[in-house]
Amino acid sequence: MEFPSTLMRLVDTPEFQRLRGVHQLGTAYFVYPGAVHTRFEHSLGTCWLTSQMLGRLNPDISEHDRMVTLAAALVHDVTHVPYGHTLEDERRVFERHDTARRVKKFLPQGELGKQLKALGLLEDVVRILLDKSDWKNRVFAGAVGTDLLDYLARDAFFCGLSQRYDSRIFHLFKLTNEAKPVLYLEAQKEGVLRQDALSEIIHLLRIRYFLSERVYFHHTKTVSGAMVSRAVEAAVREGLTLTQIAGKTDEGLLSLLEFKYGEVKVVRALLRALRGRQFYKRVYLLTADLSLERRQEIVKLYHESADRRAQAELELARSLKLKKEDLIIYCPALKMQLKEAKLPVRVDDGPCRMLDSLPVDEIGILQERHRRLWKFYVFLNPEKMAVADKLAAACEAYFGEANHLPKYRSGQLFLGV
Repeated sequence: MEFPSTLMRLVDTPEFQRLRGVHQLGTAYFVYPGAVHTRFEHSLGTCWLTSQMLGRLNPDISEHDRMVTLAAALVHDVTHVPYGHTLEDERRVFERHDTARRVKKFLPQGELGKQLKALGLLEDVVRILLDKSDWKNRVFAGAVGTDLLDYLARDAFFCGLSQRYDSRIFHLFKLTNEAKPVLYLEAQKEGVLRQDALSEIIHLLRIRYFLSERVYFHHTKTVSGAMVSRAVEAAVREGLTLTQIAGKTDEGLLSLLEFKYGEVKVVRALLRALRGRQFYKRVYLLTADLSLERRQEIVKLYHESADRRAQAELELARSLKLKKEDLIIYCPALKMQLKEAKLPVRVDDGPCRMLDSLPVDEIGILQERHRRLWKFYVFLNPEKMAVADKLAAACEAYFGEANHLPKYRSGQLFLGV
């Protein structure tokens, strides 16, 4: 990969170099020891692929627009905090890194902000990062943008999984000739449907599902991430702020928790368990076998409401005379569908349609399989497994649903509450 000197001025700043210490896959290295790649090399890869895509899409793009787009692709992850997706998307401790408030607050700061201003790029970079309708944003941040194309290949490689897509996919994207260009997949030629184009994008969806199943939602990654989040939550109640961790690496965050909040019992217990790879154990599980309506209720209670989740953890712990740090409730968001299926596609000489609206059975099958990765867990401290059966029974009574883990299922009939 080669980069112009302008972009190297951004790369060689402390804010960008910090990404060397932020793992791309969070705690996945507990499952796949090779998964220690970082957001630093991913950001470089996204920028490099963006430069290749721009050359094919719009060779007449102005030098300023090209540089702004490349700079935006390069710094798109700079506002990520350590274990960002775990803290932001799963336990919702902090708002997402790509919200307008986060981007406008943190991107202009420090040496990186100074360099962006000096190069006359700051305002336009912020605008592109936040304007999802701008085709320049969609090149790297769209449903099938260079961000996705880089991390699918990179994640599979570093996890030792044999999943690759054909690089000719770059030739399939086009820009409409409308006043406001739209990036879309060209799946027709002279009015005839190109099956090879659809096959290539469906293959990309298969890779995304495969990695979701094997890596992104692996239960060990899930529980280790939940343990980090629970420790951070406890520290937040003691005064830890987003600003304090925004400039930290993954290890920097763990060290901050140990040395500044190590007297907090929950923090100390969880970090000790993480350092010794003593992960909490699954004792209660709910899956997508529940009705959609019931899952919606559970998500509203235990994903969207941190207070309700904390209350449930405390009440379950007290019912068995456990400490509040001995169990963790994990409830993911309901929307497990593939955003890649929201890709604009042109299959004839008419207007673009969304990929998931096409009469292609495999797209719907992959979306449904992805949605079925949804799992609600209650995890227990491994040192307290003597009460696992009692906790499982207490969870069935508390949540009103039979345990989907056969090992701990009581056999009683429960009605959702």
